[in-house]
Amino acid sequence: MDLKSVEALKLWHDVVTDTVRDDGPDLSSRQMAILLTVYLSPPPHTVRGLSEGLNISKPAITRALDAMGRIDLLKRKRDDNDRRNVLVQRTVKGSVYLSEFAELIAKHAKDI
Repeated sequence: MDLKSVEALKLWHDVVTDTVRDDGPDLSSRQMAILLTVYLSPPPHTVRGLSEGLNISKPAITRALDAMGRIDLLKRKRDDNDRRNVLVQRTVKGSVYLSEFAELIAKHAKDI
């Protein structure tokens, strides 16, 4: 699908508008980037790895993970192989959220 700039912006607008009207979580762009990274790229994921991969400071990653952990979109677990590391892991609720988000994008893409 080739989208013109205006069509791409309209698609993004429609999807974002639906998400803020919904009762679900209203994620920041930073939180969404982290969530998508964890779900779309193979594990393991660590704060350090996410920070380097997204070029975002570790404290900013930690704050975003704190917020997403409170709503169960991601969870953290101590690495059994290296107790100094904390692994960022997927959750069922996060998988459902992104599945529904993808369906919303697909629905709006059909309208273009």
